[in-house]
Amino acid sequence: MGKITAILQAAQQRAQEMNLPYEGALYPGEAYEILLAAPGAKLVDVRSRAELDWVGRVINSVDIEWATYPGMRPNPHFLTQLEQQVDKEALVIFLCRSGARSHHAAAAATQAGYSDCYNVLEGFEGDMSADKHRNTVGGWRAAGLPWEQG
Repeated sequence: MGKITAILQAAQQRAQEMNLPYEGALYPGEAYEILLAAPGAKLVDVRSRAELDWVGRVINSVDIEWATYPGMRPNPHFLTQLEQQVDKEALVIFLCRSGARSHHAAAAATQAGYSDCYNVLEGFEGDMSADKHRNTVGGWRAAGLPWEQG
């Protein structure tokens, strides 16, 4: 069994155990491995434009806001924008700050007919540390995966 198959099977098992309404749940390093090895896989970053500009972004991601800043109002065009930029047959990996918005985006995309949706657990910035800071406990950046400043 190949490495990618093993990662996807582990992610699917996690989704079943967590009772998630989409295909799988990946840790940041696993998501990066998939993006490197699976042609056609897409990373959809659902953070706000402000977060992408101020906090940083993953290179070559498809950026579609789940909620807009300020006010974090839901983006009523999310699914339309997703359909314009990502094929429904693609393996789609959703990312946000901590994994919450991307969870909702993966669920919405699955309901809209995307059959291969995964959420990145821990997100880009990870969980808050004991002193209420992100980027030290889990997440894409803390894992040392490639990203660029806004």
